[in-house]
Amino acid sequence: MDLPHHGYRATKQRARAAPPQADPVLFEDTSSSASAMNTQGYYTPGYNMGAPSSDMQGGAGMDNLFADPMANAAMMYGSSLANQGKDMVNKEISRFMSVNKLKYFFAVDTRYVLKKLMILMFPYTHQDWEVRYHRDTPLTPRQDVNAPDLYIPTMAFITYILLAGMALGIQKRFSPEVLGLCASTALVWIIIEVLVMLLSLYLLTVHSDLSTFDLIAYSGYKYVGMIFTVLCGLLFGSDGYFVALAWSSCALMFFIVRSLKMKILPSISADSMGTGSAKPQLRLYITVATAVFQPIIIYWLTSHLVR
Repeated sequence: MDLPHHGYRATKQRARAAPPQADPVLFEDTSSSASAMNTQGYYTPGYNMGAPSSDMQGGAGMDNLFADPMANAAMMYGSSLANQGKDMVNKEISRFMSVNKLKYFFAVDTRYVLKKLMILMFPYTHQDWEVRYHRDTPLTPRQDVNAPDLYIPTMAFITYILLAGMALGIQKRFSPEVLGLCASTALVWIIIEVLVMLLSLYLLTVHSDLSTFDLIAYSGYKYVGMIFTVLCGLLFGSDGYFVALAWSSCALMFFIVRSLKMKILPSISADSMGTGSAKPQLRLYITVATAVFQPIIIYWLTSHLVR
């Protein structure tokens, strides 16, 4: 049966005119549909195509953090631990170095400094050595010349280092290393002396009014005599040095004995009634040994500065 020629040709032409099929796509492009959905206000959970707003970045996160009871409990526990640690550190610092106590030892004026220097160099003329109290609290140095201070020892220590540098420079022996060795040696001697004194009082169970700052003050008063000794040695030679050494040593020994007597030996009679006479004698030995030790340190720290 013969088919009409015009129908076959029309069908053939339609088949040729159809566009070629594209290659198969592995993933379907949904960007256009997603943008259309976003423009229409649809929300896709888990993925935000738009730019995050400031409220979504900060406000929601902070609200969720403070709304969490576990986070609040952790923050409160951490703050309590920090406060406890701060209180503990302040307590330990106050045990060894109280700022109020340190201020007490620097409460001086010009009148006190002049009178104290006169007592250190001429202690034989001073009669009243008793430390005065007001409601069980010792008076400040500016109110009581017998109260120990740290201003004179500190200034005397600095002056001694400067004078040592000048003496070494005059003798053409100055160098930063020698000056640093001189300063460190003087500081180490004070530390050793204070530690030995504290250990002696602890081992003998001596209950006194002496604190660590008191011992540093009494140990630092030797620098006044050391300055006087070095100056006399530079001005008058070795003869002047030994005369000044003898004078300052005797004056310092007398000052230490009379000052510590009011601190270490006030309760000899009370101790002798209960424990015998051994402890009062040991207290007296501590006082005398501390005084005798001062001239040795003065000579050790000043003899190499004068030739």
